[in-house]
Amino acid sequence: MANDYLKEHILLRHKDNPNIGDIDEYLSDGGYEGLKKALEEMQPAEVIEAVKASGLRGRGGAGFPTGVKWSFIPKGAKDVYIVVNADESEPGTFKDRELMEYNPHLVIEGAAIAAYAVGARTIYIYGRGEFKGPFVTLQKAVDQAYERGMLGKNIMGSDYSLDLHLHLGAGAYICGEETALLNSLEGYRGYPRSRPPFPAVEGLYAKPTVINNVETMANVPGIIRHGVEWYRQFGTEKSAGTKVFSLSGHVNRPGNYELPLGVPIRYLIEELGGGVPNGKRVKAVLPAGESSLMVPEDKLDTPMDYESMGAIGSMLGSASFIVMDETVDIVWAAEKMIHFFKHESCGKCSPCREGTYWLSNVYHRIRSGEGTMEDIELLPKIIEQMSGNTFCPLGEFATSPVKASLLHFRHEYEQYIKK
Repeated sequence: MANDYLKEHILLRHKDNPNIGDIDEYLSDGGYEGLKKALEEMQPAEVIEAVKASGLRGRGGAGFPTGVKWSFIPKGAKDVYIVVNADESEPGTFKDRELMEYNPHLVIEGAAIAAYAVGARTIYIYGRGEFKGPFVTLQKAVDQAYERGMLGKNIMGSDYSLDLHLHLGAGAYICGEETALLNSLEGYRGYPRSRPPFPAVEGLYAKPTVINNVETMANVPGIIRHGVEWYRQFGTEKSAGTKVFSLSGHVNRPGNYELPLGVPIRYLIEELGGGVPNGKRVKAVLPAGESSLMVPEDKLDTPMDYESMGAIGSMLGSASFIVMDETVDIVWAAEKMIHFFKHESCGKCSPCREGTYWLSNVYHRIRSGEGTMEDIELLPKIIEQMSGNTFCPLGEFATSPVKASLLHFRHEYEQYIKK
């Protein structure tokens, strides 16, 4: 049994069937039936409509409707590409890695169905530089798929041919941003691109491209195999399906947990995570790694779905929940997050490059005992210059630790000044 809300794992299927990473076990568990059904019984447009109707939203962070994204590929376009974003660089996020290591064929099958739907003949899976281990496992699965005819020429006896290639980056947070990823994949520096044109029109090698992350692709086979109604039994009306939640920080049982969208944060932390060690209280939670606005303890009954998290001023994002207990110095934590964003800024645009630099300086002053009340007032002014003015979301994300910590824990800043 998975948990009170999900009796059997769907994405984290290896927790019920430990050998599912092997193609024979995957096939005996119903693997590649979704791809077979798509090839034999559905037109590409029907696949796109099914994914649209399922309500599947991108699991990489933005939560954009997946089927709608696929439909942006121009009709009759040639040389279309599928790019699977396996960069997974957000601190506290480790769900895609587990999927690639333990259920790689689910990811491959999902990407193959997506390729068929949009008319792509080539798939690239782009992973972060540190993912050499998972990519060894993934490459074995790719080789098995070629040997059994799920990849290559005339896959599964159809007239459709498909190739899949793996590519490792060099380990840069910015390459999780889809256009910076494309530049890196092409061999250039990982700078984000100006949009428009959007990747669906001019993406990899200036050709129409669909970019989805690993977990998004892993949702697709179940939708096609079992149908829209089956998928919509999980989650909420606007946030359908199950989600893998990465739980870390001050919890007794950190790890990845699969739940339907809409389950309260408290259940994840207290029931699945076993609560906070040593009987301490939760002080704040980062629901989407360092990119999200931290959530204080009194919001733990909020449902974990895209709309509910947005309603409390934060976001679900990649659902990487980092728990901080009552011993955590929030100003210290915010400084560490700003240091991360400063280090990972590509430097292309001045609001992000200069903004993270000045935020880091101000935090250093406050934390070293040289700050003033004016410094506390200066922080919102800096992030005001950054918000809405950066080239990509990284600079916007860098404002999150400042906004949320000042909103919920301003007294801790003032204590530093008074001391």
